[in-house]
Amino acid sequence: MSDAPVEPPTTTSSIPEISFDEQLYPARPRRLRPRDQLRRSNLRRIATDPRSAIGTNPSYVEWLVRQSMLKDSDVLSRQLSGQPSMWRNPYARPDARRAIETADVWFTAYPISLITRHGQSFLDALGQQELWDAFQRIGINAVHTGPVKRAGGLLGWQETPSVDGHFDRISTQIDPLFGDEEAFRRLTDVADEHGGSVIDDIVPGHTGKGADYRLAEMGFKDYPGIYHMIEIPPEDWHLLPEVPPGRDAVNLDPATERELADRGYIIGELQRVIFYTPGVKETNWSATDAVIGVDGQSRRWVYLHYFKEGQPSINWLDPTFAGMRLVIGDALHSLGDLGSSALRLDANGFLGVEKSAEGMPAWSEGHPLSHAANHIIAGMVRKVGGFTFQELNLAIEDIRDTGAVGADLSYDFVSRPAYQHALATGDTEFLRLALRQSLELGVEPVTLVHGMQNHDELTYELVHWATQHRDDLFEFRGREVTGGELAEEIRADLTGKLTDTSELNMVFTQNGIACTTASLIAATRGATTVDDVTDEDVPAIREAHLLLCKYNAWQPGVFALSGWDLTGMLTLPRSEVADLIARGDTRWIERGAHDLVDAAPEAERSSSGMPRARSLYGSLPSQLQRDDSFASRLAEIIAVRREQSIAVATQIDVPDVAHPGMLVLVHRLDGADGAAPVLQLTVLNFTDEELMGTVRSDQLEARSEVVDAVSGEVIARVDDLQSFPVQLEPYGGLFLLLRPEEPVDEPVEEDAEAGADA
Repeated sequence: MSDAPVEPPTTTSSIPEISFDEQLYPARPRRLRPRDQLRRSNLRRIATDPRSAIGTNPSYVEWLVRQSMLKDSDVLSRQLSGQPSMWRNPYARPDARRAIETADVWFTAYPISLITRHGQSFLDALGQQELWDAFQRIGINAVHTGPVKRAGGLLGWQETPSVDGHFDRISTQIDPLFGDEEAFRRLTDVADEHGGSVIDDIVPGHTGKGADYRLAEMGFKDYPGIYHMIEIPPEDWHLLPEVPPGRDAVNLDPATERELADRGYIIGELQRVIFYTPGVKETNWSATDAVIGVDGQSRRWVYLHYFKEGQPSINWLDPTFAGMRLVIGDALHSLGDLGSSALRLDANGFLGVEKSAEGMPAWSEGHPLSHAANHIIAGMVRKVGGFTFQELNLAIEDIRDTGAVGADLSYDFVSRPAYQHALATGDTEFLRLALRQSLELGVEPVTLVHGMQNHDELTYELVHWATQHRDDLFEFRGREVTGGELAEEIRADLTGKLTDTSELNMVFTQNGIACTTASLIAATRGATTVDDVTDEDVPAIREAHLLLCKYNAWQPGVFALSGWDLTGMLTLPRSEVADLIARGDTRWIERGAHDLVDAAPEAERSSSGMPRARSLYGSLPSQLQRDDSFASRLAEIIAVRREQSIAVATQIDVPDVAHPGMLVLVHRLDGADGAAPVLQLTVLNFTDEELMGTVRSDQLEARSEVVDAVSGEVIARVDDLQSFPVQLEPYGGLFLLLRPEEPVDEPVEEDAEAGADA
């Protein structure tokens, strides 16, 4: 496409062969030596206008401190310190199965897109009995609220809006836009009444530009220690870009990044530029304008941000440990004060960064400090009785290593783009390759959160293949290709099917495709606009959608889906969110407002202003009145999942298939109370045609009966070649159990001699 985003050169995410410490590096400038950095002038008191939003105004500084997360964290931490409750739970090791037993089917909410009753807050809407009654009928037993604490920034005395969907947190307080702390606590109470849990978020990788960041810019106490911030002396300000009026920082271009790195100020280029956009974000560093500090001095800083300019990265190894204190306090607030059962760790793979060999990108992915920091966070959460899951889009080895001591669960970045590729192409070869790689490298599906659509794009970065394994060879489509070539081929397939010939979906920077599950399916079936999707198209879209539900639900691990999935939402026409996507964040087309319980049928927007998108399935109460609806059939899928306890099973084989559109997963269901394990097979058809084929696996026991768990019928018998025939409807799926052949009792022959003697 002519408007395709320009991608920066990619670099490997493996550990550098030669580190910064292991090579002879040019001497650091004298002004950067630690002893010189520790010699700071004492605080000077300067009188200033009390209305001024500058560091020399004590009222402004005090106002910022009262709002800061670090201040709240210090208070919250002292309240729990020394309490017996801190020693009641094991915390050393991740435990995916324990987490799954707490909650195995999640609803992932997105606050600004939920349509509520007039005057009703998001949290009150999420905690209403009607909604939880519907969740209970479907089988959903946890709600992930999404980020609901205050986010965005401060400019002077005024708040500025979020730049990344409330993932730029600036406070431990609930954002009034979504409700208040009491509403959150009521939500946890209602969830508990329905046997459910509430999952909250923390963001250990960055904050927004709130009070903590503004105090850091002023050089106040240990606040600069929260961030990767480097003060540039005035004699070198000429190296920094000018900051235009109305902005507080400017992204560095690559030349300036190199210059500052050569002078020893920053560590320079990182392994990736996430959200790379020419002219907007070309590096991971930005420079501030001059800021008056509490001592009256003006300072300019260069700060690190892996993501957007408004998301300064947290420094996990500063001598003040201010960043660590901030994050841990935020986590304790969610668990101990609000009543959450678990936390999502956002952007937790980027907590360590270190200079590499000269001329090489800095070591910023898979760093041991990230593993250590995740161990601390997850250990603290387990210590107070909760669990964590991580959204870590890195190589499979990184997911494995971080999860070995850190989060209990990880988001499934391994197979999510792969199963969507299977649906788009009608071929499961890449999906089978991804699943096998995961098993071989030690990431079992029981440790993953298998999600449908969420607030983010369909991520097709394919980091595992494009970085750490870019030069390794893989067998694909009858030939050998490198990991890098494989990633490019999969991306081309996805964009060709989903964006090149359809306006339903859009490319999102170099990361992926903005789409809903329904719009992805519609595009694969030839629809080009929302209006192209007719009522006659809905049944086929629903069947394909249920197929993807079976894929995610009928394997070990957590199954997660969103309101966009439950109501079958299409994307928004681009014209309705033109102002939001103007700077390249095309994900807004997939975040249309939706109404789960007919709270406001007449509403054209959510209370946050998101336009209502088109729903193919309708609200949950209306769906649950019909046996053939998406929600009712989803309930049947989840019922089978629960009855057979596949969520905590073990995947043992992903065999070859008789037809490219088939997928077979073989699991071992560990029997309860010492019962013998049972083999289970999930058999799926990723095409819109009826298939007849053969299932074969070395794990199958010959002469076993093959039982359809839904109908209870015996549909086949395993032959001596460890195979059996199967028939699949278009987009069909089977949950099969193997029942070993019953031993036949041999008749007892009477001893002839004994009979004669008698």
